[in-house]
Amino acid sequence: MTSSSSPRQQLLTLLAKQSFKLGDFQLSSGGHSDYYIDCRTTTLHAEGARLTGLAILDLLHKHHLDPHAVGGLTLGADPVVSAVAIASAQRHSDAGKGRLIHGFLVRKTEKAHGTGRKIEGFSEANAPVLIVDDVCTTGGSTITAIEAAHAAGMRVIGVVCLVERVEAKGRPAVEAAANGSPFLSLFTSDDVRAEHVKHMPM
Repeated sequence: MTSSSSPRQQLLTLLAKQSFKLGDFQLSSGGHSDYYIDCRTTTLHAEGARLTGLAILDLLHKHHLDPHAVGGLTLGADPVVSAVAIASAQRHSDAGKGRLIHGFLVRKTEKAHGTGRKIEGFSEANAPVLIVDDVCTTGGSTITAIEAAHAAGMRVIGVVCLVERVEAKGRPAVEAAANGSPFLSLFTSDDVRAEHVKHMPM
């Protein structure tokens, strides 16, 4: 990776090297695939986290999306949420650009004690928010997060995933749950595979 390349391109290269594996894998959907993309090995990598936050901020700017917060279903979305929140604070502090984007996490089940909340962190009625996920296959986890945000009274203005497995055809279900808000992916699985092949030893 070179410092002159964009955060998005640097992130793609890191995903291809760190997260993409060839083999025989069973997916959470129950299906099988000849490849697996474990985005957490990239989003929990120090440089990968930095690049994830910057690449998503650039994508939001490109599509004129201005969320007050970003959130998603634990566990895959957790490092993505933190990366975007920290990147927004850094950019705001260094250049005075953009708003601070706070974070929230959606539990898979309601908390059994204390406040009993399903959402941790930011939660303001009618606030515009962005839902994020690391990999979108069937879209199930993304849809769960969208529904939780709606139930909390927040307005979902967009959905972003790092990698969309296009062959799984989860996009229509996510778009339907988001009520017409844009569903954006930084990369498709084909993008990551092609980058992986490019960096394979000859």
